[in-house]
Amino acid sequence: MTNGLEIREGVALAPFTTLGIGGPARYFAVARTEQEVEQAVAWAGEHRLKLFVLGGGSNLLVRDDGFDGLVLKIDIKGVEALGGGVFEVGAGEVWDRFVEMMLYVGMAGIECMAGIPGSVGGTPVQNVGAYGQEVAETIASVRAFDRVKREWVDLSKAQCRFRYRESSFNTDEPGRYIVTRVRFELRPNGEPNLRYADLQRRFGSDAKPTLFDVANAVRDIRRSKGMLLVEGDPDCRSAGSFFKNPIVASAMLDEIAHAAAVEESKVPHWPAGDGLMKVPAAWLLEQAGFVKGYGEGPAGISTRHTLALTNRGGATSADIERLQAEIVRGVEKKFGISLEREPVLLG
Repeated sequence: MTNGLEIREGVALAPFTTLGIGGPARYFAVARTEQEVEQAVAWAGEHRLKLFVLGGGSNLLVRDDGFDGLVLKIDIKGVEALGGGVFEVGAGEVWDRFVEMMLYVGMAGIECMAGIPGSVGGTPVQNVGAYGQEVAETIASVRAFDRVKREWVDLSKAQCRFRYRESSFNTDEPGRYIVTRVRFELRPNGEPNLRYADLQRRFGSDAKPTLFDVANAVRDIRRSKGMLLVEGDPDCRSAGSFFKNPIVASAMLDEIAHAAAVEESKVPHWPAGDGLMKVPAAWLLEQAGFVKGYGEGPAGISTRHTLALTNRGGATSADIERLQAEIVRGVEKKFGISLEREPVLLG
């Protein structure tokens, strides 16, 4: 115990992750206030320990030997309406619960991200997105503790430097900021987003679905792919999409088509700016032979979603990493594209 912050030793981390994998944290603490965040940072510094900030554990692979430092779980709660569609939300709030709350008060902007596991504080770090939306579109600012300057800061959207699945938090200055609150600017009584092809097919061109209709459709789609957390479903023991969709030069589409023995028009892709194209990693996996259900033993590809590597029961991080390496080698050999892991690796 330090200034009211309880610090425990040898806490198993697997139960705090959706993969259910990983060894213990040498030290573990839960911060429910910003003061406790400061206390944890100071304690780790005094003891010369590495500090890892844990959110909902939905985008995390913990290695089998655990983490030889302090794991700090952020559990700061609260949703405050500031008017005009602006809400300030504690980092420890469950993301899907916040989405549901916004649906009830008619706020558009995050309905396509219904069903995503994890906490609010993790969404700006990864610039979480799904089905045609990403949080960067609605985040106005992020409150965080700056571990370099040892002070609290309110970072604007521009300062967060959001890109596809990247931000200043996980790419430019990883580990510098501890997110405690996120301010969202949503659209009161706004129309739902129907940019994504799956949703367009679901509703048709003339439909006028409500925010609830779209959110429920997204959850149905996620459930069909094993991407909605359902107790007892082994396909749900995953870290979500394990690989990022690669961004390639437009000229490379012809090489990809040749390698896959299809016409270039058959290669799924969408613009990523500056003459670049984003290609679905799931399609590349399937073309390289890594199909749904692939793999023997405790770790394998989901039977419903090609991008999810799952813990079928008793898998270790070593099992997951071996499968990851096999897939990366196979896709690189066939297409010359090196896939990037999306989940954070701890340990």
